[in-house]
Amino acid sequence: MKFNLTKNGREVCEYLSNSVKEAGGRAYLVGGCVRDALLGKTPKDLDVEIYGLSPSAIENILRKKFKIEIVGKSFGVWILKGFDTDVSMPRKERKIGEGHRAFEIEGDPFMSPKEACSRRDFTINSILCDYTTGEILDPWGGFSDLKKRILRHTSDRFSEDPLRVLRAMQFSARFDMKVAPETVELCSSIPFENLPMERVFEEWKKLVLLGEKISNGLFFLRDCGWLKYFPELAACDGCQQDKRWHPEGDVYTHTAWSMDAFAKERTGNEREDLIVGLAVLCHDLGKPLCTTVDENGSIHSYGHDVLGKKPALSFLSRLTREKSLIEAVIPLVERHMAVLDLWRSKAGDSAIRRLARKVGRIDRLVRVDSADRNGRPPEIPGPSPQGMWISERAEKLRVKDSAPEPILKGRHLMEMGYSPSPIFGDALEAAYEAQLDGKFFNLEEGLEYFRKNIRGKFFESC
Repeated sequence: MKFNLTKNGREVCEYLSNSVKEAGGRAYLVGGCVRDALLGKTPKDLDVEIYGLSPSAIENILRKKFKIEIVGKSFGVWILKGFDTDVSMPRKERKIGEGHRAFEIEGDPFMSPKEACSRRDFTINSILCDYTTGEILDPWGGFSDLKKRILRHTSDRFSEDPLRVLRAMQFSARFDMKVAPETVELCSSIPFENLPMERVFEEWKKLVLLGEKISNGLFFLRDCGWLKYFPELAACDGCQQDKRWHPEGDVYTHTAWSMDAFAKERTGNEREDLIVGLAVLCHDLGKPLCTTVDENGSIHSYGHDVLGKKPALSFLSRLTREKSLIEAVIPLVERHMAVLDLWRSKAGDSAIRRLARKVGRIDRLVRVDSADRNGRPPEIPGPSPQGMWISERAEKLRVKDSAPEPILKGRHLMEMGYSPSPIFGDALEAAYEAQLDGKFFNLEEGLEYFRKNIRGKFFESC
């Protein structure tokens, strides 16, 4: 096998392969970089595992050429600074308690590759490659699984780390793989125990930002029984929808397909994609709270957008402490029906400005609307007429990617001779409301409007 590597990657591999061989050991590329290379991608980060040499011998080789950072001196892990490369020796891990980090780790340079790889999560990450010769070592059948698009655990040691269940979720989505039945069964027996919020959120972020077919990951989460650990999503499973509008099935199924639609329209801006992706994931969490069936058998979920605020806040607050992220997502959930509603009513400029104020960025809301609209197979309606309509209107009003900036501000009132006071806020809010209604469009008009319509309500004449 021939690796397609960056210039830095080639430099690292050539030096290590030759130097380690001269010292009597052998260096292998291993893990995700081999997996990615077999998928035809150029690996960005490299993992090199060195067999047959002591930690001191490995460290001597590394220090001759690289600046290194030692992560685990007792078990041998070195980071090559500036080269996106981790170097390690084979190691044993023994579970000594509950949780993601409760392991005792010991390096062993004379382990067999099969034994060393048994601690890895999936067979597709348990493939080794000798960079110099191109020889592939595949002790757990990962190459075959990769070709068949099957995600399979490497060994029963998989169950020692519960975070691996969420890794299965995001891996199946990223590489469009089906999780092997035996892996689904094993995951169903693994409890969600003592997992740090930050690590859990990292797996969800990878699902949202990197998933090619996000529905794979969400359906796996349901199939292995881990959906119960995310009760707001679990409530959507089995929550029925009217087949006239949702032929794809229940709310959870719609959410999964909506996430696939979102994945096809990611922009590459990580922050924006994360906000919109999480909003799509949460957009229908309110439906289980209000879904009813009328006397004609029609299913309704009136007000589910507004009711979605509470479960979305609950779900997100258990994933992340990043307040600004949550505050950006929640308004999109609460108002995800607004694009369609305003389009149907042919709303005026004031309504569009007010929507921009509430959600921050109308372009985000348009993306949520698009994913919602196209998450309904077998019908994929395509481009959203309401999205195009409101995007054009918002562009003209200069509120497509930001809330309207208040024209009249506190400093202007001070320049008019008023001293700062608690009443400033009320007066400026009244001015802003008038601005949103189109009563004025620039500072000169704003000051005139203030003098005629607002000053007398809040201030005595100066």
